[in-house]
Order: sequence, then C-alpha cells, then structure tokens
Amino acid sequence: MINKILIVGGDPNSINSEIIFKSWKKNSLQVRRKIILIANYKLIFDQFKKLKIKIKLKEINSVNEKNDINTLNIINIPLTYKNCFNVNVEASSRYVIRSLNLAHKLSSRKEFIGFINCPINKNLIKKNRIYGVTEYIAKKCKIHNSSEVMMLYNKMFSVVPITTHIKIKDVSKQISKQLIIKKIETLNDNYKKIFKKKPRLAILGLNPHNSELSKNSEEVKKIIPAVKFLKKRVNISGPMVADSFFNDSYKKYNVIIGMYHDQVLIPFKNLCKYDAINITLGLKYLRISPDHGTANNIIGKNKANPKSLLRCINFFANLK
Repeated sequence: MINKILIVGGDPNSINSEIIFKSWKKNSLQVRRKIILIANYKLIFDQFKKLKIKIKLKEINSVNEKNDINTLNIINIPLTYKNCFNVNVEASSRYVIRSLNLAHKLSSRKEFIGFINCPINKNLIKKNRIYGVTEYIAKKCKIHNSSEVMMLYNKMFSVVPITTHIKIKDVSKQISKQLIIKKIETLNDNYKKIFKKKPRLAILGLNPHNSELSKNSEEVKKIIPAVKFLKKRVNISGPMVADSFFNDSYKKYNVIIGMYHDQVLIPFKNLCKYDAINITLGLKYLRISPDHGTANNIIGKNKANPKSLLRCINFFANLK
C-alpha cells in the first residue's frame, strides 16, 4: 500500500479540471506530493489553458515516480476530441470507463487504499442494468448481492439510501427484509472499521406517517422485521417518520438510513451543502467522490466550488 492519493479525472464535459486545480492549490505541500491524477494529459492541459490556470503537469508511467510540490502528475488515458469542453458522448464514455477500470485495477492490487472519482454523468455508464458509478464499481469488484452501500458523509452525520438510482415506482418492489439487513450490516461493519466507533443508526419508514403501521405496509412487513433482527448486534432505532425527522431528531444519530435516494439526499444536501463526500462501502477498497454533479451550467466560468473534492482528498490524507 503506497502513501499516495489517486484521483480519477471523471467526465471531460464538467467542472472537474477546475475543482481539481482549486483543491490541489488549497492543499498543503505534503498532500500535493501524494496526488496522482488519472486523466488525459492533453485534455487537462487544454482545459487549464482555457481557464487561465498555470500549473506544471507531468505525464508519468509509474505510480512510484516522484512528484514535487508544484507539479501535478498524470497517468494518461487516451482521448480524442476537437473541443476540450465539448467531447462527444461515445469518446467520453470510453474515456470514463477506461479511467475507472485503471483505478479499480490499481486499488485492487493494493497499490492504493482506494480512489476518488470526480463527477461523472451517469449516462456515460448507464448500460446493462448499471445505473451509476457505485453500481459499476460494485460489479467490477464482483459484488452481485447488492451489499455495496452508498453513504453521504459529513462530520455531523451521514445518510444511506437502501435503494439508489432507481425509479420511485420500483422502490417498494426492490425493498426486502434481507436487503435492509445486508445493507445495514455492511454499513455498520465498515463504519466501525473506518471511523473506529460503533455508529448510532436510525432508519426511516417508506410511507407517510409509516402508513400508520397498517398490516400490509412495507414498515410492518419488511422494515420492522429487519430492525428486530439487526438489534441483536447493531445500535439501530426505527422506523422513524420521515417527514419531520430532519427537523431536529437526526442530530442524535451518526447515520440515517432511508428507503430511496431522494428521501435522505435532499435533506442531507440542504443541511450540508457542498461540505460532504460520497463513500462507497463494502468494496475491496475505498471509493469516494464529491457530493455533486458535473455542473454543466458553469463549465469554464471559474465559479465551481471545490469544497467537496477538497474534503475527499483530506479524507484519504487523514486515514490512519
């Protein structure tokens, strides 16, 4: 395991080059030495030039090459384009997949403890029942039982959705007692491993007012039986009524588990803004990413907020 930080440049049509530079600039000299970027060298050079960013870039062939505090090392991934901020979809998709595959390979070989991937448009990898980077990396790690966990982390609290990038109409069909148990066991075990403490967990119901705990509700048939089983080894409470939980009650817990993506991500993002990171738990290594998208509306305008990527880098830098 080497003491370096691997960053995947991500979607070429994005604010990624801007936040990479801003977070690199804000970091300490000691952390700068650790950063290695997987990206297309010419793309980063051209985007930096358009953004009027002045920084030395160096293409490297080995992760063990030395870096100085004023140079950003890049492992080159092939990419053909005409406009550096408007790369076509097919080329972008191939580029993103190659970048993620290399990061997976290096992390699987324990050359890194994991990697950070900058934002990626999900449409670039949305195929073969794969809906996002979380699912793609889980498949690369040969995890087929949905045990991977997407956790949005802030030092105040974190959130985890049981289902991730699926349509609302499919949420109830996918939720099961077994899925809830598997996800929360993965969450509990990995949280203890990373943060060195047993988390206090709260789980939300699916329906408004927990469907008044009617006998045919998901709360009674799936969530409550899962909670009863988990209580044997996990510090968990619930199901909580979701509509008022984020007023104040959430402050008592380390992690809040919701049934679907927006149920927990909307309040989390409103409370934490950009001061959060996305951590995938249950893989062979750690994979994290900024808690925001590609921000196409501000590409090239020098308006991007680097806070979330900066948090990602510092997270890896401070791991014991």
